[in-house]
Amino acid sequence: MPTTGEGSGLAEYEPVRRPLADQMYDLLLGQFMDGVRAAGEPLNIGALSRELSVSQTPLREALARLEHTGLVRREALRGYRVAPMMSLTEVRQLMEARLLLEPQLAAAAARRTTPEFVASLEETVVELEGAVGHADREAEGFRVYWRSDDRFHMLIAEHAGNPFLESAYRALGGEIQRFRLFSKMGRTGAKWAAPEHRAVFTAIAAHEPEAAAAHMAEHISGAAARILNA
Repeated sequence: MPTTGEGSGLAEYEPVRRPLADQMYDLLLGQFMDGVRAAGEPLNIGALSRELSVSQTPLREALARLEHTGLVRREALRGYRVAPMMSLTEVRQLMEARLLLEPQLAAAAARRTTPEFVASLEETVVELEGAVGHADREAEGFRVYWRSDDRFHMLIAEHAGNPFLESAYRALGGEIQRFRLFSKMGRTGAKWAAPEHRAVFTAIAAHEPEAAAAHMAEHISGAAARILNA
């Protein structure tokens, strides 16, 4: 049992509190995922401060970080707002950019697999497969879908071994997050994305770069088509 004798104190045993800015980041991101804050909605810092009972400083920091994800926009003289829904033109343009990058990343990752990488990648596939029945009906299911999809593509980019391609993918990261979050039109597409991820994973694990590239291209084209044809 801990004592309160000399040299000890309650602070030693108290859990470390996360910074308020981190808490506000997670809270606002969760609200975006849950549809509490709609696409295009203004994010007035003063109003948020009163609503959430926190000072404006951690909110400013959280919103600045969310701006880097692409999910929040800052407009001159108008402040922050939730990013708008993607237009169909933007969906097509993002698909074109991803088709230039991600099949190459998948092929490169397939050429240099390691047991650790394959195990980590499969975890994301299994997680997404487990979310298929819940992603479109439950907030937590959507969070699992969002997290596993993001991690799947990022792991491949990181493991490809080409820092220039990885940097280019990361530069698209905010728009890809925006595509996931605001362009689903009521459906995540998880039931189609899960087998597509499985196909990419299987090719990568089998060291088949051409198949990995082809399956990744099919996945990206399919994700865009599901929005464009909705």
